[in-house]
Amino acid sequence: QVQLVESGGGLVQAGGSLRLSCAASGGTFSSYVMGWFRQAPGKEREFVAAVSRRGGSTVYADSVKGRFTISRDSAKNTVYLQMNSLKAEDTAVYYCAATTQGWPPSLYDYWGQGTQVTVSS
Repeated sequence: QVQLVESGGGLVQAGGSLRLSCAASGGTFSSYVMGWFRQAPGKEREFVAAVSRRGGSTVYADSVKGRFTISRDSAKNTVYLQMNSLKAEDTAVYYCAATTQGWPPSLYDYWGQGTQVTVSS
């Protein structure tokens, strides 16, 4: 069973950038499709981005296309979310997730605790 720990959240001004990291342990990293989700106050959790097991395929929510980039480093068992041109509406708790489902997945089995991202306008 894989454990996921996010880091890299914080407070940033609109137009700025942040890079989130998610370190995976306790499982075979290459076995998992990795994803990022977010949940804003008063809203449901929503999908942000996902990357396939070998990193060759990615998928993004329309709201972040062209601004966010997901990537993974198998040597470090880590998945990243580079967030550029941040907007106030990107403010949310960001969660890392992993799944053994095929690509693209519809369900995720494992979740991290989340990291807060706050974008000031």
